[in-house]
Amino acid sequence: MIIVLKIAESCGKIRERGGRMDRVILHSDMNNCYASIELLHHPELRGKPLAVGGDPEARHGIVLAKDQLAKKAGVKTGMALWQAREVCPEIQFVPPRMDLYLRFSRLAHEIYGEYTDKQEAFGVDESWLDVTDSCSLKGDGMTIAAEISRRIKFELGITVSIGVSWNKIFAKLGSDYKKPDAITEISRDNYRHIVWPLPAEDLLFVGPATKRKLYDYGIRTIGHLAEADPGILSRRLGKVAYILHAFANGEDQTPVSMENTSAPIKSIGNSTTTPRDLVNESDVAIVVYLLAESVAARLRDNHFKGDVVEISVRDKDLYSFTRQHKISMPTNITSEIAGVAMKLFRESYKWEKPIRSMGVRVSDLVLEDCPVQLDLFISQEQREKQHQVDVAVDTIRRRFGFYAIQRGLMYTDRKLAALNAKEDNVVHPHGYMERGNRTGAYAG
Repeated sequence: MIIVLKIAESCGKIRERGGRMDRVILHSDMNNCYASIELLHHPELRGKPLAVGGDPEARHGIVLAKDQLAKKAGVKTGMALWQAREVCPEIQFVPPRMDLYLRFSRLAHEIYGEYTDKQEAFGVDESWLDVTDSCSLKGDGMTIAAEISRRIKFELGITVSIGVSWNKIFAKLGSDYKKPDAITEISRDNYRHIVWPLPAEDLLFVGPATKRKLYDYGIRTIGHLAEADPGILSRRLGKVAYILHAFANGEDQTPVSMENTSAPIKSIGNSTTTPRDLVNESDVAIVVYLLAESVAARLRDNHFKGDVVEISVRDKDLYSFTRQHKISMPTNITSEIAGVAMKLFRESYKWEKPIRSMGVRVSDLVLEDCPVQLDLFISQEQREKQHQVDVAVDTIRRRFGFYAIQRGLMYTDRKLAALNAKEDNVVHPHGYMERGNRTGAYAG
């Protein structure tokens, strides 16, 4: 049953304010996303505490997500698997399947797209929706939120919590306010009663360090922050004090991005400890191309491109470093990713010691069909041919297995070429402030 918290009049009704119309913003958050999706595919685990967290047999693995039962037992995200087992002996572990979670994310966005083209992902499981222009056809914000909630439950088999407000910050606080399967409205009439009593750290962009600084000023709640003098706070916090003060007062004007302009995750990458130490550039090339193939295939599978390529290197004495390079155009082409990775390696490593492990990552992701500025000095025809070759390789490998088709380079050292290039990728959600906040302040 959906819990609806409706305090004061509907903020879904667009109201005049200083000659402007208030926006109607929703924030939809899939409840216990990874765990909920896994339970759909493992019905035999229902009624048991469940956590998603790498290899269940690996004592060094960590909890990436948990269901409500595990949460009530004291299991926390980031906890080592063996610690989670001590806290909750009956807990069940399943390995993460990011491609599956991204598929559900895309399905949810298809539903959102029937109500607005202004939808901005905030991680795999969260999205802002600006439904202002839909209210005349679909009803007010609360009506639209209730309909989306019902459809997600019926069509996808999972639940969402939705916040409804006139700005993104309060909409997110609304989705966090009551879980699971709830709708909370935060209006201009009730925000002081709902938002201001909340702990200051519940406000977006208030991390542990900022929390400590606020506490030094005696600021414990969002209300305290809203009523504080931002000029005084800026002496300790810098220019971000003005942004936080605006957030606390509901003055966030940041727009919700248009559909197909942002990816729900920030990066995709693979890394591996090699079966033997790498002693020359030929060894490195084999591993780099294997990792680049895996990363590029995941990008294509999920319809992403990225314009920052990063490598990580660790030598046999466990000294490690990372290097990254921003390219002129977003890509998911294997040869482009591998080429940049090899260039970074040649410029950065002096071969003082053999190499024990390597990683390749692509970040600053955008959706595959997002418009980009073309480069006059790069042949788009050649890039399209390379992309089609990669797609053909993907098709062959899906049908006949990863090793059905390989680069000639892999036959120079079969031991290195036997690496598992399907290692799980690491995913990071988009940071809110990356898009800039139009409150008249700058986050420095």
